Amino acid sequence: MAEPASTSSASTSADSHNSGSGNASASLLRTPLHDAHLAAGARMVPFAGYSMPVQYPDGILAEHNWTRQSAGLFDVSHMGQYYLVAADGRHETVARAAEQLMPVDILNLTHGQQRYSQLLNAQGGIIDDLMIARSREPEHDGWLYMVLNAACKDNDFAHISKNLPDGVHIEAAYGFTGLLALQGPKAAAVMADLVPAAAQLAFMTTGKFSLAGRDVHITRSGYTGEDGFEIAVHDAAASHIWNTLLADPRVKPVGLGARDSLRLEAGLCLYGHDIDETTSPVEAGLQWSIQRRRREEGGFPGADRIQRELQEGPARRRIGLTLEGRQPAREGAEIATPDGNVVGRITSGGFSPVLGHPIAMGYVDAAHAAKGTALQAIVRGKALPATVVPMPFVPTNYYKPGI
Repeated sequence: MAEPASTSSASTSADSHNSGSGNASASLLRTPLHDAHLAAGARMVPFAGYSMPVQYPDGILAEHNWTRQSAGLFDVSHMGQYYLVAADGRHETVARAAEQLMPVDILNLTHGQQRYSQLLNAQGGIIDDLMIARSREPEHDGWLYMVLNAACKDNDFAHISKNLPDGVHIEAAYGFTGLLALQGPKAAAVMADLVPAAAQLAFMTTGKFSLAGRDVHITRSGYTGEDGFEIAVHDAAASHIWNTLLADPRVKPVGLGARDSLRLEAGLCLYGHDIDETTSPVEAGLQWSIQRRRREEGGFPGADRIQRELQEGPARRRIGLTLEGRQPAREGAEIATPDGNVVGRITSGGFSPVLGHPIAMGYVDAAHAAKGTALQAIVRGKALPATVVPMPFVPTNYYKPGI
């Protein structure tokens, strides 16, 4: 899932923060795993109002490659975990309320199924992107579980609260705010040794389990492009779960720096950079998240714009770029045609450890968005040759049995 917008790319902006283990401002919030990060030698930085680990002693490159080859463990407890609850206990009631806020088909979610969606404003722009899931437990059939971006969660809470009908309310997952992400090709084997039933989950499904003697909610999802799991746990048990997972030699801790480079290789949006309140899901290439019923029926904020863009195509599109040479193009760099006509701007960029060359995402006029289009990124006055390529840049490895 997308990350908060309070800093520029974590892997490139960490040096600009007042960092160093244990030296973050006392005014910053701390996750339940703060002390565990310090004990592991993490470099802490301010991020979305929290003191967060940007890297550990092995460094960002090593953490990135370990996640692609084995299993990386991330602290994402700064994200916002919330419930939408219908007073009558009916899924239809809470689903209809949520569908007034976002374009995803929530009514037809099966028990234990999760989907990616966006909160939209009246113009069809993205207020935030999020994960939303239906409980697997029958006694909670009138509940929907949501994970919101850290930097947006307070505003999201206010927006959602204001726009819910009578009989439906939003509440925080009080005390149950620890959130860990186990990601990588060996994540399933690690999980199978601890919670065999959870290792059988398909991509974007969730359930309640016991891990190392603690109650947890586990979802097969993540923000790296790899197979993996997100583990929601009570604050008091977060360190116990963290240490249990790290006791496996296949698992190492990974910070925000590698999290950013991993999601970029996977072509995943970072809220506040690749998507924001001016961006529609169609412009961002997220129309796959809008199911057919919602496309046809509408009934969500900005539906007129989004339905028109689905029919006619948007004026601009998010694209992937590969750059020649070794110099990356960062957020804000202009995108131009070979003859120098500016047609867009880069929103995320960096060096791909897997591919061995720079990659970037950005928006260009629709006429210049086709695969294979020759463009250039303007970096400090220098034109770097670039080519439009499909995303993800690196193949994803989500677990979808039967597909």
